[in-house]
Amino acid sequence: MFFLILFMLVLLFFPWLLMPLVLFVIINLLLLPYSFTLQSIFTLLRAPGQLIKIGTNKCLRMNHALEHATINVIEETYGPQSISGMAYEDGFVIRGAAANPRVIRESAEIGLQRLKNGERDLVIHRRCGTSITVANLVSSIIFIALLVYTGNINIWNVVIALALANLIGPFLGSWVQKYITTSVDVEGMEISGIEFEESYRRNFLFVSRGLPDKFIISTRQGKQIEVV
Repeated sequence: MFFLILFMLVLLFFPWLLMPLVLFVIINLLLLPYSFTLQSIFTLLRAPGQLIKIGTNKCLRMNHALEHATINVIEETYGPQSISGMAYEDGFVIRGAAANPRVIRESAEIGLQRLKNGERDLVIHRRCGTSITVANLVSSIIFIALLVYTGNINIWNVVIALALANLIGPFLGSWVQKYITTSVDVEGMEISGIEFEESYRRNFLFVSRGLPDKFIISTRQGKQIEVV
C-alpha cells in the first residue's frame, strides 16, 4: 500500500521521473516480437529432439514415471511441496524436499506399487518439464504459423500464440507425459537404494548443517530391458 501511494504521488507531482521506466517498457514491447521469433525458432529446433530422446528410451521413461509417482505420493501425504525431480536411466533425483530419507524411500515404494497396480494417472505431474516444453513448442508453432500467414512480426501474434498455448498446453502436456515421456510398464522394476546430500547454511563465518535436500534413488530391472 505504501509503495502504491508513493507511486501515485510521483506520478502526480514528478511525472518526468517515470520517463526512463516508460521508455524501458516501450523499447521492450517493440523488441519483444523479434526476441520471441528467435526463441520460437530455437524451440522448434530443440524441443522435438528432447521429447524424442525421452520417448525412445524405455528405462528413462520408467524412471520418469516413478519420479512423478513418488512426488505425487509425497504431496498426497504432506500437501504441496517445493520439490522437483530429474529422471535418469538408472534412477532419479528429487531435490528440495527437506525430509527424512525413509519418507522418500517409502513414497517411492508406494508409488512403484501403485504403478504396478495400474494407476496410470500417477505418472502425470503439473510441474513436469515435459509440460513446459510442450507449451513452449505449441506457442512456437502457432507463432511461426501466424508469422508465415500474416507476413508480419508484431506483438499481437505473440499474444495470440501465448494465449492459445496456455489453453492447449496443459492438456497436450499431460497427454505427452502419460503416453510418450513416461511408461507404466514397471512390473520388473525394483528400488535398489537411496542416497542423500545434506544442505549447508552459511551465516557470516559459520557453516551449519541442514536437513537433506537432494535424494538419489537408484532402480534396477528384474528383467533385461532393451533401450531403443
